[in-house]
Amino acid sequence: MIVVTGANGVLGRGVVERLLELVPVEQVGVSVRDPADAGDLADRGVRVRRGDFAEPGSLADAFEGADQVLVVSANALGDAARALHRTAVEAAVAAGAGRVLYTSHQGARADSPFAAAPDHAAAEADLAGAGVAWTSLRNGFYAETVPRLLGDAASTGELRLPADGPVAWTTRPDLAAAIARLLVDGGPDGPTRPLTGPEAVDLDAVAEIAGEITGRPIRRVVVDDDEYVTGMVAGGAPRPMAEMMLGMFAASRQGDFAPADPALAELVGRPATSLREFLTTALSPAR
Repeated sequence: MIVVTGANGVLGRGVVERLLELVPVEQVGVSVRDPADAGDLADRGVRVRRGDFAEPGSLADAFEGADQVLVVSANALGDAARALHRTAVEAAVAAGAGRVLYTSHQGARADSPFAAAPDHAAAEADLAGAGVAWTSLRNGFYAETVPRLLGDAASTGELRLPADGPVAWTTRPDLAAAIARLLVDGGPDGPTRPLTGPEAVDLDAVAEIAGEITGRPIRRVVVDDDEYVTGMVAGGAPRPMAEMMLGMFAASRQGDFAPADPALAELVGRPATSLREFLTTALSPAR
């Protein structure tokens, strides 16, 4: 049995949907904090059990009988995230899983300025010491972040953000398809090659693409790091969130989210979704 955690989230649910196209339903189980929200999966024959990384006792039942467990990274940072991931990995091993897979990040490294990256590196270290086969999924940066970065640029005509570097923006549906294929066909030992979109682009290119799609030219304006944080805080963002976002730009300047890699396309047997394709849908007016 393959058990997927976080199956009420976008990526986890996407993986489950792709798995159900590849294997019999009785081979798929999910671990979710609220089983009621996965009622539709239960109605289709998926084994749905409650599991919460913050409650280790709940995971023994959720992971029971699993041959593989996909640990979808928690929506947390720092010590809290590391403790949750370690608990999930230890529970999967205790349940007898032969392989544990973890949704890491292309930029995972201990000294990254992007706050989530050291947490992913710590989880990979936990996996390496867990005593079972493991695969770290080096996922590219979610393309779904780009519309939030664009904000009101189409109306103001300016994309005002700190200096950046190229990012191989990657859609979650593409990642879900690739992860499902690795669960079925077998993942490599250790980190995967980067699972990314087809090209790495900087914000100059993002502004150009978005301008072409919306029909409203957008000028890329580089703002000072401190000015960016101050502006976010003035706009109501908590300072830690503003600083985390600044860390994303700093990491991109170091090349942490590039280059693009063909591994995802090879896994799914088709071209990965380009940022232009994604934004064409995301920025189109609702009909």
